[in-house]
Amino acid sequence: MATSPFTPLVCVIDFHHQRGPEIEHWIGASPDSDPTAENDWHLLPYMALPDGAHQSEEEFSYFSLVHKGNPGGEDVVPTSVFGISCMHQIDSAELLFRPEDVTRSAVQKAVVAITDKPQGFSALRERLSVVTRAWFAQKDFRSVEILQRFQESLVLDGKSHEDERDQFFGLSLRELLHTFKWQTLVLLKCLLLQQKILFFGSNCERLCQLQFSLISLIPGLVRNLDDCADPQMDRYAQTLTKPDSVRTSDRQSLLAYVGLPLQLFGKGSIFGPYTPLQQLDMITDAETKSYVVGSTNSLLLQQKDRYCDLLIDLDEDSVTILNPTLKSALSLSVADRRWVDFLTQAVVSTWDPSDPSRPNTHGYAGSEEFIRLQFEEYLIALLSSTKYHQHLSKTHPGPKALLADIDGDPASDFSITFLEKWQQSENYTLWNRTTDSHLFDIVEPRHPCAGGLTIEDVQRRLAAQVSELHLDERFNQTRDVVGKRLADGREQVTSAFNKVWADIEVMREAQRVRAEEARANAPPTTTGEKKDGTATARENVAAAGQRAGAYLSSWGSWAAEKKKGWGTAKGTPEGGAKSANAIAHENWKPRIGQGSVLDKSPADGKTNGGDAVAEKGRARAGSVLEKATPAVAPAEKIIEPPKTTPLAEEAVKDEP
Repeated sequence: MATSPFTPLVCVIDFHHQRGPEIEHWIGASPDSDPTAENDWHLLPYMALPDGAHQSEEEFSYFSLVHKGNPGGEDVVPTSVFGISCMHQIDSAELLFRPEDVTRSAVQKAVVAITDKPQGFSALRERLSVVTRAWFAQKDFRSVEILQRFQESLVLDGKSHEDERDQFFGLSLRELLHTFKWQTLVLLKCLLLQQKILFFGSNCERLCQLQFSLISLIPGLVRNLDDCADPQMDRYAQTLTKPDSVRTSDRQSLLAYVGLPLQLFGKGSIFGPYTPLQQLDMITDAETKSYVVGSTNSLLLQQKDRYCDLLIDLDEDSVTILNPTLKSALSLSVADRRWVDFLTQAVVSTWDPSDPSRPNTHGYAGSEEFIRLQFEEYLIALLSSTKYHQHLSKTHPGPKALLADIDGDPASDFSITFLEKWQQSENYTLWNRTTDSHLFDIVEPRHPCAGGLTIEDVQRRLAAQVSELHLDERFNQTRDVVGKRLADGREQVTSAFNKVWADIEVMREAQRVRAEEARANAPPTTTGEKKDGTATARENVAAAGQRAGAYLSSWGSWAAEKKKGWGTAKGTPEGGAKSANAIAHENWKPRIGQGSVLDKSPADGKTNGGDAVAEKGRARAGSVLEKATPAVAPAEKIIEPPKTTPLAEEAVKDEP
């Protein structure tokens, strides 16, 4: 079967508000042909308008399709072609001609270019963006002359002499290394193992470009993706032959001799930079063993264990190994880690945020070409070391058959566990069958960073692990959060204090107003009323004094009478003993010297030569009468006199 040349096509995808995305018309196809029906491209509208594309003004999507041949009946081999779409949207009110079926406020369309040369996608992307903007600027979608000229230019480019150099502009390896660092080598090794790899991200263009950047690390693979669109295609493996000569001065000849590119997308494998949900039945088919696909739909994340062995989340910049059997195989050796850390440091030290595609030193170290050649050297050393490992394990050669400059098995620097896992893949079987068993005689089987573990490796590993923790960023974030919380708390406390102070001022003002109102409403006081009040107070004081004097006079009279009665001895019991009551009455006398009226003798008040006579026991100022207990012996019981009224006193006096 022959392979017919593919003619580049251009089509327009429209998003209908009822029917969804659909192909509006083809440009470059013959009038009597329908590429959609002939090649079964019914999923093309969903590939050209990815999920979430309406959220941005411009969005790009990359995808793969199966081209089944021409409609002329000629028996041709199906091959893979690649599409790139540029989506734009415009306000429907700005259109010069608005169709009747346009009912929404915005019109969303995508211009798609389909070609069989994905190595030119970088330049094609820029041209497609300019053409789409110019077509939308017309504000009349009935005119497609711009698109027709664009399709004609694609045909002319295909007929012209093709440069052997791949166009990697826009596929930034620097961004790949800066984002994933040492995990970039993990991605490459997983790619060689042909596992199920899923890229997820909300930005469709970045999602697709990083996948192309990853597969471009294998020299020549981007040019040999003829079988990647369908797991049934295997033309590359069927036509590949073993080279019988090599020119070491010719890079392409050397790469072909060592078996590059490794065919990762042959039978049972798929490469779909953007894969819509409508295509999930293909990747879950039993015949699909491995794939590299991308999606912008988060539904796949909910069932990630089912759909992938390795998940790359571009929104989180994380790599997750979901298949436990891969963790040991993808563990990097000491030499691997030393090598990838060297590349990462070359990128990080020359990183320019304003221009990530080139080093800030404008030198060779850390550039795109530098990184690409480093990976090429690594892969060639891996292939040569694998052949030498086979030579050592199968033939058990003597000392003379070994390479003098190689100590031991150099494959151990690439991880023996990884090599054993790689030997189970389809691409290894094809490579081993089509390459010379003594490849190591042409290329030295040595890891680029071969050697045992050193102190520098440990220091570098610790420094890398500390940097991966992003302690500075976390501290800055914590400091900002704490500062914000303190500022908020200070504002809240200040506002609360101001509110309380304002409430207090309001209360004080209200009290002052009420006091002024009370004084203003109080009736005036007359002079006569003031005099009556003063006289009443004087009368009350005089009455109180009279009552106090009468009470003291009665108390003094009672005390004098009792004293006379106690002085007269009455009959005592036999034996001459006195009762305790009698002794108490006999010995009791009021205490003198406390200002009592009894403290004054009849001669008190008289003067001797004009001076007051100082009498012993003169009453002190302050108390009217001090109540005191008469002085008795300590053993005797003190009996207080009964507190009686003058009437009771007379009754006691008359008792026999």
